[in-house]
Amino acid sequence: MTRDELLAHCLGKPGAWPDEPWEGDVVAKVGPKIFAFVGTGTVGVKCAPSREAADEWLHRYPEDASAMAYIGRSGWNTLRLGGAIPDDEVLEAVDESYRWVVSKLPKKDRPAQ
Repeated sequence: MTRDELLAHCLGKPGAWPDEPWEGDVVAKVGPKIFAFVGTGTVGVKCAPSREAADEWLHRYPEDASAMAYIGRSGWNTLRLGGAIPDDEVLEAVDESYRWVVSKLPKKDRPAQ
């Protein structure tokens, strides 16, 4: 999967929009919140509500998954594209991150489904 394909998947979600909060770093947001950090060869996503639950990814894919700097304690991981993690699992992780983030938005900021 290419970065463009991943970004297209992210932006295909209801209410999703691209942002570049830091020069050269593209993120996908829903409402005011980020649900995917789209890097070159990686994606950062919320994998679980807690660090302990998100560690499942690190155990399954020790070479291709890592806790994100600064926000990893909140269940965010970086997943490497093109490695041992199948593309469909990466896309499922993006979908789950989107669901987690939307579920925490105030009702007024949630997209129509």
